Amino acid sequence: MKRAVVTGAAGFIGSHLSERLIAEGYSVTGVDAFTAYYDRADKLANLGALDGSPRFTLVEADLTTMDLAPVLADAPLVFHLAAQPGVAPSFGDGFARYTADNMLATQRVLEAAAQAKCPRVVWASSSSVYGDAATYPTIEDKTPTSPRSPYGVTKRACEDLAAIYASGGLSTAGLRYFTVYGPRQRPDMAMRKLCEALIDAASFPMYGDGSQSRDFTHVADAVDATFRAGIAERVQPIYNVGGGHEATLAEVVALLEELSGATAVLDRRPDRVGDVKRTSADTARAREDLGWRPSVALREGLRSQLEWVRARRGTLSPS
Repeated sequence: MKRAVVTGAAGFIGSHLSERLIAEGYSVTGVDAFTAYYDRADKLANLGALDGSPRFTLVEADLTTMDLAPVLADAPLVFHLAAQPGVAPSFGDGFARYTADNMLATQRVLEAAAQAKCPRVVWASSSSVYGDAATYPTIEDKTPTSPRSPYGVTKRACEDLAAIYASGGLSTAGLRYFTVYGPRQRPDMAMRKLCEALIDAASFPMYGDGSQSRDFTHVADAVDATFRAGIAERVQPIYNVGGGHEATLAEVVALLEELSGATAVLDRRPDRVGDVKRTSADTARAREDLGWRPSVALREGLRSQLEWVRARRGTLSPS
């Protein structure tokens, strides 16, 4: 039986990836610490489709302190997605959480995987490492990295850590995800907040003037790239994973208004510290090496997220 370990398995991308691996015939051990960043109930709901699966085992533990050796003893394929997300909270005292859950956790996973002789570690980096680039689209080995937030700094440091362990023989692939959205998106992310605001006739906090643009990547496409990076014969250290659908926040608001039949109530606020004006990914490397290309159009992807939020709202009690 093929075996894989997924850290952050109860999270947004991790839960979808775990389902994909099960469908591909893997036995999956999911590791998740259920930190207080968002509700435990949300994460347990993410795992709903895996409940009762004989090939999925959940280990609730903290990567910064747990003994990883037993989990990796039979040298499984490792997908390391666990991390402390979010740009704004990484400033100030919150940075301590990021150094532990991003850098220390990643170092411990890489160390343990090297010791266990795991065939590969695929791990989550971020488009945040680029900051505000001089030219677009950003290219892995050509565009300088210049993070604008402490969160981005931790992800950039993890790339250096992975390179160190790769020099010792561990096969690693870091994926710079670009604004992943879709069903189960984290509750702090703008697209989920906007869907909820439209359905609930509530206000949506819009930071900036709406002209900031992102390369939006549907979670199904992100998972496909992640899986392919795990099974490819050879990989390069870093891949951009972008959906190829760059749009401004104002354009996303208009599209979701059309899809929902509601009008957004915008609570306009100043730009947030650490946010970049634009992201845009060159994905030629992933296309050539992994045979991957995004397939979910932005309109289709937004519809899937809106329908998921509607369904979720339908299962919540009035309280």
